[in-house]
Amino acid sequence: MRRTGEPMTLSLPPFTRAVTWLLGINTAIFLLRYALELFGLPARAFAILYLSLIPVQVVAHGWIWQLVTYSFLHFDFWHWFGNMIGLWMFGSAIEAAWGKRRFLELYFLGAIGAAITTIAFSYTHILGKPDTPTVGASGGVFAILIAFGILFAENEILMIPFPFAIKAKYFVGILIVVTLAFAMAGGGNVAYVAHLGGLLFGWLYVRRGPKPALVNVGLSERYYGLRNSYYRWKRRRAAKKFEVYMRQHDRDVHFDEHGNYIPPDDPGRKGNGGGKSGWVN
Repeated sequence: MRRTGEPMTLSLPPFTRAVTWLLGINTAIFLLRYALELFGLPARAFAILYLSLIPVQVVAHGWIWQLVTYSFLHFDFWHWFGNMIGLWMFGSAIEAAWGKRRFLELYFLGAIGAAITTIAFSYTHILGKPDTPTVGASGGVFAILIAFGILFAENEILMIPFPFAIKAKYFVGILIVVTLAFAMAGGGNVAYVAHLGGLLFGWLYVRRGPKPALVNVGLSERYYGLRNSYYRWKRRRAAKKFEVYMRQHDRDVHFDEHGNYIPPDDPGRKGNGGGKSGWVN
């Protein structure tokens, strides 16, 4: 990849942290299934039934984990290889530009959005059927592709093994047109509807602009709120135990509702009250 006007150079993208983890997880699952089958275990059948995306299982039986687990399954080498190459080549640039959290949001929003799109279209019986399983990371990868085409629109991609370069925005545009054409034509055994779903949800995520990560803020606030509530509960519990202990030794001590010690000369104090003996978290 190069910026327009720069001399042509050949370089490989780095292995950023989130991309490396996704590559490792997908590869480990691919190899594990293959190894289990070598020992005669029905790993493929189990994965298709319980972990692939089967719309009727999600809608009728509530197997919502399939909205995510399907994206880690690859039964064919070239399917796995193609998705991992796309994840690495384009995902590393997105993660470097956005950071790990926003990149992961984009990826999983694309994967889940692709699953939702696949389910919705399957019940129309026009593009797919509700009992047809879908596997692969293409939804997340296509979300990355559309984000790359928008963020690095003017950058040029060398089309190996072809001896020419093309701007990222045109490259992604061609992919969209080809995917749409194959989806309308039936697409064989390739889930082109999932590709389109990944493109759509990836585009929607990029359109929201450079805002903080969706999950990070909410989870952080919830985590610290729960942590502080737990510490306050422990402090109140310890205060009650200490009161009981001191009464057993003929001494009377008091703590307020926050577990802060109330000095004997200040029996009516509530909360921290400006005293120096306690603190409220």
